[in-house]
Amino acid sequence: QVQLVESGGGLVKAGGSLKLSCAASGRTSRTDAMGWFRQAPGKERDIVAAITWVGTTYYEKSVEGRFTISRDNANATVSLQMNSLKPEDTAVYYCARSRRVGLITSLSEYTYWGQGTQVTVSL
Repeated sequence: QVQLVESGGGLVKAGGSLKLSCAASGRTSRTDAMGWFRQAPGKERDIVAAITWVGTTYYEKSVEGRFTISRDNANATVSLQMNSLKPEDTAVYYCARSRRVGLITSLSEYTYWGQGTQVTVSL
């Protein structure tokens, strides 16, 4: 089993920055795919960014150029640096881990999920 714990959410004004972190424990593998998803009220949970174990990345179009996903394989962590935040970025953000090797963007391919951290961007 793998446990994921997110941290770093909060309230920020538009144009500000936040950094989310996700620490994994348990039976992790350095080749696991990792990703960040978000879910706004009344909406589905959608991919924000994903990263392979060698550092290949994917970004959803609305966050490209503003968000940066990174990982530390030695410490089994993944981070999401969020800059130039907009009110529409407001959501609960979840980190996820997949046993698949590669760039995984489908929610159904992820096995392990964190509890979520709230990000609220005000005007």
